[in-house]
Amino acid sequence: MNDRRDQQIHFRVSKQELERIRKKMESSGILSIGSYLRKMALDGYCLHLDLQELRRMAYLLQMCSNNLNQYAKAANENGQVYAADLEDLRTRLDELIDIGKQILSRLADL
Repeated sequence: MNDRRDQQIHFRVSKQELERIRKKMESSGILSIGSYLRKMALDGYCLHLDLQELRRMAYLLQMCSNNLNQYAKAANENGQVYAADLEDLRTRLDELIDIGKQILSRLADL
């Protein structure tokens, strides 16, 4: 969309409506009221996703991947895998599954 924004729209709101608009704008993470109103008018909704759980999930996936590689290397070198190592990996994978379910549940509520 390379169109110049040379057209204006003006409308009036009450103080209460303006306060509600500002609160929704802040919660969506958009800093400009013009950008917020344009986004709402064109798309009908604005989403602000808290990615903290996704960051945690990505971190756990990386740790599980690293651990799995270490376990595979040890198994190839020694011919054995320790039960405690597998239990640690299983615990991390269970946490990943729980976080994934939480994320899906929150997305379904949108």
